[in-house]
Amino acid sequence: MNNFTYRNPVELVFGKGTIAELRRLVPQGDKVLFAYGGGSIKKNGVYDQVRAALEGRDVLEFAGIEPNPRYETCMKAVDLCRREGVGFLLAVGGGSVLDAVKFIAAAVPFQGEPWDILAKHAKVEAALPLGSVLTLPATGSEMNGNSVISRDETREKLAFYSPLVYPKFSILDPETTFTLPPRQTANGVVDAFAHTMEQYMTYPADAPLQDRMAEAI
Repeated sequence: MNNFTYRNPVELVFGKGTIAELRRLVPQGDKVLFAYGGGSIKKNGVYDQVRAALEGRDVLEFAGIEPNPRYETCMKAVDLCRREGVGFLLAVGGGSVLDAVKFIAAAVPFQGEPWDILAKHAKVEAALPLGSVLTLPATGSEMNGNSVISRDETREKLAFYSPLVYPKFSILDPETTFTLPPRQTANGVVDAFAHTMEQYMTYPADAPLQDRMAEAI
C-alpha cells in the first residue's frame, strides 16, 4: 500500500458570466496587479469584463507576459509589486501568464536572489496571494503550484513548485475560449494529451484506475 495525502485548495468557479465573481473573490482593500499577455483579452471582451468586476479597486496593470515567460519580464513585475505595495495578483490568460504570476508571487517577498528559487530550489517561505481567469485550456496550471520560467541570459528553462503559489481561485468561463484561433485550440488539446500520455507511458506505477482514465482521454 502506498500512503498519500491529497489536497487541492483552489476554488474553481466554472460557467458563463463567472468573471463577474471577481467582485467577491478578490480581497477588498488590497492593491491588485492585473497581469496578462499580448493583449488578445482586449479584443475578445475579457479585459473589459475584468475591469468592470474590479471597478473601484486599486488596480495596476502589467502586460506583455510572453509564451514561455521570461525571467527578465517577471522581474519587472516583481519590482513594480515591491515599489507599489501590491497585495494581490490576478493572472488573466493561459498557462504562461499563470506560470509568470506564480513566480512573481514567490519572488516579491523572497529574501535573496529570486533566480535561486528556480536554479537552486531555494525554499519559498512566503508568497503573495493570487487568483486566475483562464482563457486557454491546456496544462492545468490553474489548479496547481507549478511554474516554468525561461532566462535569456543563461539560456535556461527551469521549474519550481510551492504549495504557497496555488491560486486562491480560478475562474473558467468557456465563452472566453470561443474566439481562440483554431491553432491555439489545437495546441491546448495536444498539450493536455501530451501531459496525459507522459504519465501513462513513463511513470512506473501499478495504477489501473489512472491508466483507464488516461486511455479514455
